[in-house]
Amino acid sequence: MHKVVIVGRPNVGKSSLFNRLLGKRSAVVADVPGVTRDLKEGVVETDQGRFLLVDTGGLWSGDKWERKIQEKVDRALEDAEVVLFAVDGRSELTQADYEVAEYLRRKGKPVILVATKVDDPKHEHYLGPLYALGFGDPIPTSSEHARGLEDLLEAIWKKLPVRHIESEPEVVAIKLALVGRPNAGKSSLLNAILGEERVIVSEEPGTTRDAIDVAFSFRGQNFVLVDTAGIRKRPETLVEELAIKRSLRAIEEADVVLLVVDPFQVGDRELKLANHAQEAGKPVLLVITKWDLVRKEEAPKVRRELKDKLAHFEHLPRVYTSAFTRQNLDKIFAEAVRLYELNHTRIPTAELNRWLSVWTAKVQLPNFKGKPLKILYATQAEVAPPTFVFFVNRPEFVTRAFENYLKNRIGEDLGLKEVPFRLIFRGRREEG
Repeated sequence: MHKVVIVGRPNVGKSSLFNRLLGKRSAVVADVPGVTRDLKEGVVETDQGRFLLVDTGGLWSGDKWERKIQEKVDRALEDAEVVLFAVDGRSELTQADYEVAEYLRRKGKPVILVATKVDDPKHEHYLGPLYALGFGDPIPTSSEHARGLEDLLEAIWKKLPVRHIESEPEVVAIKLALVGRPNAGKSSLLNAILGEERVIVSEEPGTTRDAIDVAFSFRGQNFVLVDTAGIRKRPETLVEELAIKRSLRAIEEADVVLLVVDPFQVGDRELKLANHAQEAGKPVLLVITKWDLVRKEEAPKVRRELKDKLAHFEHLPRVYTSAFTRQNLDKIFAEAVRLYELNHTRIPTAELNRWLSVWTAKVQLPNFKGKPLKILYATQAEVAPPTFVFFVNRPEFVTRAFENYLKNRIGEDLGLKEVPFRLIFRGRREEG
């Protein structure tokens, strides 16, 4: 697939441009420099074809992340076919803009100069100084008002090399969301999986401030790994609040949620995240990190403590792993694939009703003033999560105790206790 990379100094509107071209709010956008520190990727669909768009951190930021950000931009540009050099069209050029221009000249990649934040056509008359950067005519754009995007896309396709084989087979990738509290080890785990420092890792809590999507293949299966911002009890800034909302959305968009748990810090936040995922119909794999820090003689005790603290989620599978020693990294993916397939289980109607006969024969059905609940038949309506519809004579006769009985039986007898599933009761009059 073609690859286009957005580059520029901090706070020139790169993430807003990225979101506009993708047509969805993917990156966290706020009016402070340095929000995007890592690489974000998304596929742009156009009439001419598809290309991978990469958003990068601001170059020449002047903060402690400057060197690591540049390393990541270097890596992104290695196989880039076109670079979008974003500059603020409403501000005077800065020294950082000239530094980025010189940096891109050394890279030798095709460059399109993009003037951002040009909300009004009359502002285009003030773009003359941008020619000093040496990349020809700037394309005026406004992400807020969606101005200039068609011209920009046309310019991108003119720069992209022609390929004779444009059709690419669609391969289903399992989307995994890495979630957890700040400093639980999510980014370290992702880097260990990738075998490179794709995202910035720091001992400072809250280093990841946006959800980072990374395509990855393991043993022939494609995945998209989403490293999210740590969920704080109370967000301290607007950026953190936006990042947390993006993290919760990442859970809702995932196929499987990897809940990263620090064995030395477990509490309400882990339980709330697991609940959020389960309510959204997403399977959860508990990934216990930093296991290399647990002494062998202490391991049984730590396991018991974790079992007690996560008692409400005793049914969830778990993997004990370490980013440092790479222990059980392969097991994470094996379990993720298993949970994905389990969440897509479809039970034939005949088999489901055979089990229903067994279940109802073992228990007394609810009775309301001498009128018993009657279950006429059941069917599975959906997968991901599996959703079972029970047609009954009177839905209001279904008690919570009886519903829980059915949930326990479905979990045990149909092997679905590790994934969320839903029951729906619909009224239907008996024939005859």
